[in-house]
Amino acid sequence: MHADPTGATNDAGLGQPGPASSPLFGGYEFEERYHDEMFAAPGQPRPQCHALIGALTELPADELGSLQQRVNRALLHEGITFTVYGDEESIERVFPVDCVPRLLLASEWEHIERGLVQRVRALNLFLADVYGRASILRDGVVPEDLVRGCPNYRPEMEGVKVPLDAYVSVCGSDIVRTHDGFMVLEDNLRVPSGVSYMLACRQAIRRAWPRVFRGYRVRPVEQYGAELLRVLQSLSPNGESPSIALLTPGIFNSAYYEHAFLASEMGIELVRGDDLTVEGDRLYMRTTRGLRPVDVLYRRLDDDFIDPEAFRRDSVLGVPGLFEVYRKGNLAMANAPGTGVADDKAVYAYVPRIIRYYLDEEPVLLNVETHLCREPEGLAYTLENLDEVVVKAVGESGGYDMLVGVHASRAERKAFAERIRANPANYIAQPTLDLSRAPCLVDGRVESRHVDLRPFVLHGAETRVVPGGLCRVALRKGSLVVNSSQGGGAKDAWIVEDREWAGR
Repeated sequence: MHADPTGATNDAGLGQPGPASSPLFGGYEFEERYHDEMFAAPGQPRPQCHALIGALTELPADELGSLQQRVNRALLHEGITFTVYGDEESIERVFPVDCVPRLLLASEWEHIERGLVQRVRALNLFLADVYGRASILRDGVVPEDLVRGCPNYRPEMEGVKVPLDAYVSVCGSDIVRTHDGFMVLEDNLRVPSGVSYMLACRQAIRRAWPRVFRGYRVRPVEQYGAELLRVLQSLSPNGESPSIALLTPGIFNSAYYEHAFLASEMGIELVRGDDLTVEGDRLYMRTTRGLRPVDVLYRRLDDDFIDPEAFRRDSVLGVPGLFEVYRKGNLAMANAPGTGVADDKAVYAYVPRIIRYYLDEEPVLLNVETHLCREPEGLAYTLENLDEVVVKAVGESGGYDMLVGVHASRAERKAFAERIRANPANYIAQPTLDLSRAPCLVDGRVESRHVDLRPFVLHGAETRVVPGGLCRVALRKGSLVVNSSQGGGAKDAWIVEDREWAGR
C-alpha cells in the first residue's frame, strides 16, 4: 500500500497548502501493522508533518540530492566516525545520518520524559539497595541468584557510599513505538554512548534545513554539555569548584570521538589511565605544572579496566589504586562501578516490579514482554518459537550475539539454539516488535525505515532529560536492527509543540 502525501508547505511559509502528490513519495510503503511517524493513513499526513512534506516535495531533484550530501560532508568535516569491529580487523566509517528529521509532539515527549525520570529514580534506588541492605532481594521481588550471579555485579561495591546515591548519572534507555504506544526496549547504564551523534545530527540538519528548523521551533539539545557538567559538579565530595576529568581508553576506542567532543564541550580534561596517579588517598592528573587533584571522574571505561588492583589484573587502561580512593569517598565516578547489574537484560524483566517496590507507582513506560531462558518455561518457549522471537545475550550490546528469528535461516536458528542450550542463563527472548517507521531519503526518493529513540537522562542533584535523543534508524530495507555496527544510522529527532499544529 502506498501513501499519497497531501497538503504541505515549503520552508518559507509553514502552514500553507502545498502539492497534493509527488513522485518523491511514489514508492513510500504504508503498512497498517506499523505505526507510521509521518502518515496517519495512506494520503493523510500527520498534522505536524505537512510542512516537512512540503519542504521535501518543493525541492528540485538535484537540490534534494545535495541536501543529503551537505549533511554527509558536515559529518565528514567534523570527523564523526564509528568503528566496526570484525574478526580480523576494525573499520572506521563516517556515521550515516539521514537528512529527514523524525517529528515528535511535545505531549508525546512529555510522556516519555516522565517515564524515564521514574525509571532512573527506581534503578538508582535498586542499586543503592542491592549494594546495601538488599531488602528487595530478601523480599523476593527480584531473585537473589539473578543479581548476585550477574557478571556485572561487583561485590567490591557493597557498603560503598555513593555521592547523592547517584549510581547512574548518565542513562541512555532505548525507546520503541508500536501501535501499543511507547515502550522501553532496554536500559544502558554502564557507559552509554551516542550523545555526540545526537548533537552532531542536530547541528548538521539545522544547517541543511535552516528555515524549516526555525519554522518548527524545535526544542533545543545544545545545552547537553552544560547540563552534564552541572550533574558532575553536583557529585563532588570535595566542595565547590571541583576538578573534573573524562577518562577514555584512548584513540582506538570506537567512541573516542565522543569522549573528546564531550570533554571539549564541558571544558574539562580528557585523560587516559597513564595520565592519572594515586598519591595517598587522592587521585591526581599529571599536568605541565605538576600534579592536580581530581574530584570527579566521568569514566568511559568499563568496570573491568578501571583499576588493575581491584578488577582485571591485566588492565593497562586504568589506574592502580583508583577504586580505593573511590571507596574512601575522596572521588566521585560517573557512572558508579557495578551499575551494569541494573541494565542486565534479565534484570530488565523485573524493572516494572522494581518501580512498584521503591516508588509505589505504576510504570509510566511499559517493558517489552521478555522470556528468561534461565527459567525452564522461558527456555522452552524460546526454543519452540525461534522463528518468531528476538534472542539477546544478557550482557551484550551493539547488536552483537543476538538472533532476529524472522530474518534468520533455518541453519542459523539451529546453531543459535545450541548456544542457548549450552548457556541458557545468558539469553533472553522478546517478541519481534512491529517497530514504528519514519521517512528516509533513499536514492532520491522518500522511503520508510524502522526507528527507535535513545534519549539521555542526567541524574545528580536533579534529574533532567534533554528533549530529543539519538533517533536510530535501520537503513537496510526491512531490517529491524538499528545499531550502527549492524548497518544502522541516525536521524535528528525534533520535539515540536502540539499547539503549533492543532487543527492543521
